[in-house]
Amino acid sequence: MQSLKQFWSSFRLLPSAWLLLVQLALLILYMLTTGHSEYRALTWSLGVLALLIIAKVIRQSPVFTFWGLVFVSGAFLFSIMIFIGYGNPTIQIIAHSFEALAYFYAAYGLLRYMFADRYLTKDELFAAGAVFTLIAWAFAFLYSICQLILPYSFQNPNQPQALQSWLDLLFLSFSLQSATGLSDLMPLSPAARVLAMLQMFGGVMYLAVVVSRLIALQYIAHVPKRLNDKD
Repeated sequence: MQSLKQFWSSFRLLPSAWLLLVQLALLILYMLTTGHSEYRALTWSLGVLALLIIAKVIRQSPVFTFWGLVFVSGAFLFSIMIFIGYGNPTIQIIAHSFEALAYFYAAYGLLRYMFADRYLTKDELFAAGAVFTLIAWAFAFLYSICQLILPYSFQNPNQPQALQSWLDLLFLSFSLQSATGLSDLMPLSPAARVLAMLQMFGGVMYLAVVVSRLIALQYIAHVPKRLNDKD
């Protein structure tokens, strides 16, 4: 009982850290379970856990509204439908749409949370990393929607097929957002290229704005108290 209370206390204090931890665990599972359908239940369970933590993050942030829970609930419901076998393209498009909205909404909430005060907290440091991964995941869902609507939207010389794997789409998303350009996946359709350009622009702006904000907050934290009082 005591350990459960300590866990809940740490979760309440550092929800962004737990969200980031679950997303990193998902990356490891994607690597280990590629091509193994028997492990999809575990991956799906962690994905559901990420959605629940997103609901908690949205609730804690200044943008907690009815729409936040709608996005998370819709993503959760349609993810269950896919898991139990209703995985036709229409259901997948709807599920990925809700998931992308939930991740974008949580990222927006965490950004508001980080910019809400003048002092840098431990959870805000984790929030900076969580926002980056949330946006990367959201764009990966958009890429998945794009290729479901427009097959062959992406070209991979190693896998010449209409639909690319989720891990490849996520790798493309992280590559574009971090401006490293390491992915061998090439967007071909106009819609895919527009999404890629939007993510490249958003990734550069995120790094510029958020990193400068964190540096400013760290500076304020170390300014002598009498200088803060004069402000």
